[in-house]
Amino acid sequence: MTTGTVRIDRAPDGLWIIAPENAPSVLDDTAGIDVTVLEVLGGHLSWSVLAEHTVPVAVIDDVDTAQNWMWAVFGEEVALAVAAGETGSEITVEPARPRVAAGARRLAFAHWAARWWPTSTVDAIPALDAGLLNREIAALVKDCDLLVDGDDALAPSGPTLADRPGRADDYALAAGAAGATLPDTLVLARGITGSDWRRYPPGLVDCSERAVSWEVVRTSGSTAVRVSVVAAPDVSGPVPEHVRPRALVGTASGTVDVALQLSGDVWFGESGAPPGADAGVSVDVYLPGFGVNGFAHVGGPDVRERVRALARLRLRRAAEPAPDDGPDTPLLAEIDAASSDPDF
Repeated sequence: MTTGTVRIDRAPDGLWIIAPENAPSVLDDTAGIDVTVLEVLGGHLSWSVLAEHTVPVAVIDDVDTAQNWMWAVFGEEVALAVAAGETGSEITVEPARPRVAAGARRLAFAHWAARWWPTSTVDAIPALDAGLLNREIAALVKDCDLLVDGDDALAPSGPTLADRPGRADDYALAAGAAGATLPDTLVLARGITGSDWRRYPPGLVDCSERAVSWEVVRTSGSTAVRVSVVAAPDVSGPVPEHVRPRALVGTASGTVDVALQLSGDVWFGESGAPPGADAGVSVDVYLPGFGVNGFAHVGGPDVRERVRALARLRLRRAAEPAPDDGPDTPLLAEIDAASSDPDF
């Protein structure tokens, strides 16, 4: 049952906001990687996939249209309060159509999973089958026809992918060193890190915090930096240049932009090192013109680890006997992934 309390407010620009306490909305400056948004008739609904409560935030720009579903998701008391222009009070949510409310959250989660599911060979988190996701999204759209139309019937697609076998241990070894080091090469510094998932499309880079490795080397009087990034499990070449990620390597004194090429299962690049690189560097994997900068608190390693923990939990649940049909019931694609070889 999707229950709780919400507060109704009206923004100066005329938008109506129905929100539980401390929940994300489309009005926030930057959406976190845990935030799922569903465009609905007359507005938007949003949830955090990490939150225990299942009541969404509604930001409504067309009250008359939204009244067609507001009672179903939030209950008649909320719908009547909005119709009467009442603001400022807290109201208990009692959906008149609990299955519609649960279906809306599942539909939003399915769209979120198509973008943010933390697929990783290094961490043994299998990918979700895009075909199964799309079929379930289409079915959920029909179940939620009070709220959405057919434009939400497909999940976004990433780069062209092809199935390829691999084992988590193999990729973990690949992530451990940026490249082969020759006998006459002096390694000045090296490290392993993760990347900001918001900086490139899904399906390009492994989502592990151990997927990015770098080393600064000295050879024949010159200093270079080498970057190695484990590719997402299903990437296969040739990858068009406009979707090849790059690495911005920085120190306190300067930066270099390193082009990455797909070599087997790894994106690899090398460049002259920026000043001060012998003391260590930072590496930012990105696709030019895509995503956002800054706001680490909504896309940093702590949040990414919580998302990975959520994925593992949902996969464990998906492997259990048939669950109920609540808002957090595993998707068909999760059930399929949970039945796959953990080392895939």
